[in-house]
Amino acid sequence: MRRIVENEYNPERVSHPGETLKETLASIGMSQKELAERMGRPIKTINEIVKGKTWIMPETALQLETVLGVPANFWMSRQNQHDESIARSEQTENLERYVDWLKLFPLKQMKSAFGLPLLDDKVEQVRQLLTFFGVASPKQWEDYWFTVSVSYRKSNVFKTQRESLSAWLRQGELEAQRIRCEEFDESMFRDALDEIRLLTRENIEAFEPTMKKLCAESGVAHILTQELPKTRICGATRWLGSKKAMIQQSLRYKTNDQFWFTFFHEAGHVLLHGKENLFVDLVNGSKGKLEAEANRFAGNFLIPRKQFNEFVSHQDFSRSSAKQFAKTIGIAPGIVVGRLQHDRIIAFSELNDLKARFGWE
Repeated sequence: MRRIVENEYNPERVSHPGETLKETLASIGMSQKELAERMGRPIKTINEIVKGKTWIMPETALQLETVLGVPANFWMSRQNQHDESIARSEQTENLERYVDWLKLFPLKQMKSAFGLPLLDDKVEQVRQLLTFFGVASPKQWEDYWFTVSVSYRKSNVFKTQRESLSAWLRQGELEAQRIRCEEFDESMFRDALDEIRLLTRENIEAFEPTMKKLCAESGVAHILTQELPKTRICGATRWLGSKKAMIQQSLRYKTNDQFWFTFFHEAGHVLLHGKENLFVDLVNGSKGKLEAEANRFAGNFLIPRKQFNEFVSHQDFSRSSAKQFAKTIGIAPGIVVGRLQHDRIIAFSELNDLKARFGWE
């Protein structure tokens, strides 16, 4: 997780280096007029520096070093510190207008899930939130996160809160940036998916590290990110540049059939669709051609259509039959149950004991 500094020292005001110059001249008994003569500069220039009305430029700093024996980098550093303090003060005044913006975000949950610091100073909290999002102002947050072309597998029931959704997506982005991946290779990723499919039979502690490794070796960063309130999100796919894809999941439904369908749905986006769109998959169904294609990819990759039709034709949907079919095709039985339920072949209340459940510690 990106380290966010809570107690970095940032004084409200750093004096102009002209004050230091004035003190230095007093300590050695040199007048401004004499300094101007020794430097070959107008007395007015020296007086304006002492009064803080003008900047110390690199040429001036070098002359002060030669005449006073105080290194040029000292004068430049003092000037930069002063300029930064002025800019920071102006930024603070500007950020005061956005304190109410904080109310749109689930900050307590972001602290719990992502480690975002909670600060008593509301202006500093705004600054921390901007640092988290990697933007300079709430205006840039708005422009960046909501002008991206987005395709939704969208809920027909719930309204997603965009602030929570953007925070969830940003956390995934930060985590993906830290995962070292090879350059994306479509052939290698398809081979990795074959191996990952076999991992569906394992528990999450066993499959998750191997799954991440296989994805990274083929150029895909796989991320699990805890869901925030009102996001109603299953997963997301995006590209971080042209050579690294990201698949992000939430564990929203907590059962292995939903987890694996979401993963292979996102993998479908990676393989079938362009690198420009951000695909955000929310609850309760899918919309549009691209989402339908990703759904078909996931369903057929997990359970090939021909084998599934043959299994269904026997009309035996008992517990033992579902387990045997899953074993035959090399996947977890919970995935078979989820497919039977989704296709309305069995009731959603049946055979759920064959599904594994995942959760956050």
